Amino acid sequence: MKDNIVLDKSFEFAIRVVNLYKHLCDSKKEYTLSKQLLRSGTSIGANINEAQAAQSKKDFIAKMSIASKEARESKYWIELLIKTDYLDKDSKHTQSLLDESYELIRLLTSIIKSSQTDE
Repeated sequence: MKDNIVLDKSFEFAIRVVNLYKHLCDSKKEYTLSKQLLRSGTSIGANINEAQAAQSKKDFIAKMSIASKEARESKYWIELLIKTDYLDKDSKHTQSLLDESYELIRLLTSIIKSSQTDE
């Protein structure tokens, strides 16, 4: 089976988001923002996974576009959690999670653009 970098990265990101959600609920008693992050952060990989079985190039681009939107939303929730002091912006874990969200956005944008030019 061929490696799929964006699928692997989105899955690893989802695992980190789930673990962060558990941490925020358990130790910070924060349920609202973290639930939003949980939904968007796990949705990225789900949409990329769906795109693998796309019925057409247009369907593939649509699914990958949704994944891209979810990645952007995840970045938003992480930034909001930082600004509201639920996450420490200087923490290497927080910074690497934010970096991963930027990387997913870049990868997805690149895939979408190259798929559109192939049409």
